[in-house]
Amino acid sequence: MPRKKRAMIDQKKLLRIIQKTFENSVEAISVNPLAGDASDRIYYRLNWESNEGPHSCILMAMAHTGAAVPSEEVTTASDAAISELPFLNVQRHLLNCKIAVPEIYFYDPDQGWLLLEDLGHLTFADEIGKHFTNTERLCEYYQKAIDVLISLQLNGTPILREQTIAHTRYYDKSLFEWEFNHFIEFGIEKRKGTPDLSPAHKKELQAYFSSLSAHFDALPKVLTHRDYHSRNLMIQPGEDGINIRVIDFQDALMGPAEYDLASLLRDSYIDLPTQVIDTCLEYYVRQWRIRGGDVIDPVLFRESFDLISFQRNLKAAGRFVYIDQVKHKNHLLPFVTPTLIKARQTLLQYDRLKPLFDLLAASVPEFQSS
Repeated sequence: MPRKKRAMIDQKKLLRIIQKTFENSVEAISVNPLAGDASDRIYYRLNWESNEGPHSCILMAMAHTGAAVPSEEVTTASDAAISELPFLNVQRHLLNCKIAVPEIYFYDPDQGWLLLEDLGHLTFADEIGKHFTNTERLCEYYQKAIDVLISLQLNGTPILREQTIAHTRYYDKSLFEWEFNHFIEFGIEKRKGTPDLSPAHKKELQAYFSSLSAHFDALPKVLTHRDYHSRNLMIQPGEDGINIRVIDFQDALMGPAEYDLASLLRDSYIDLPTQVIDTCLEYYVRQWRIRGGDVIDPVLFRESFDLISFQRNLKAAGRFVYIDQVKHKNHLLPFVTPTLIKARQTLLQYDRLKPLFDLLAASVPEFQSS
């Protein structure tokens, strides 16, 4: 099935909105489509000139309109508990927590349009690519991203001025199990084009996945971005070198602290050296305690981090296939194999999970011996 074409943008209406929102004497705007992500949202960069000089902002056009916009991700609570667009609700909370998120200039629920601060072109992934051979510099960048993550977790977990939608949604056992099953469906069965798993094989896999899900559910929960990786962090120049701005936070929920850390350090899009991961984990544990978090057992924390990394990588690989087969966007397919190789390498570290490894090797090519 071909991809859906972008909807036409009513530039006259957009021009009126720009004039009113920014109180500028604007005669014309340019509307430039931006590369899309895996969601149904479409982004444009708007540029215009005024007496004050050049200006820009980002138009986020949503596929759904109105207040009850469904989450792109499966959650364990009804978003209707708080009848506000999740992006607006979570953004306000993060601003109150002093997290650097884009400013929202305008929202039209009927049109499904948001005008957002333009954070520029440079993602964390882009910046990291410039320094990938410099281990010391890599660690410096990732430590900055960890500093922001710890702020999000420590400052964002308490309910401040109001309960947010993120405080009503949880990464619990049932959600972890759903994501594992999502991987079985798309990362194994539909990826091959045939449900080749026998009922007994699938039942054994699900039993292991259920046990891991129970372990994850028992971990303390903090505010979790849910997609805290190199493409959802923007880089801007700052007084101390760089500022990191956080985007794509509308699916935030309460989950284990290890989850966002796994998203960052075992990112599907960047293959970090083991030395960098080890250094960054030590940094996280140290800074978490310095900044007032509870004492962390580094050995237990590392194990939970590894196992959640494994889960996160399986979920991502299955999601990439889903996005191709259901949303007809194939740009993430090249990352399926590298992501599954990460999951394989992680699982190999735990001898007690060898039976799970063997079950996956029987149905996932990337788990088989090369």
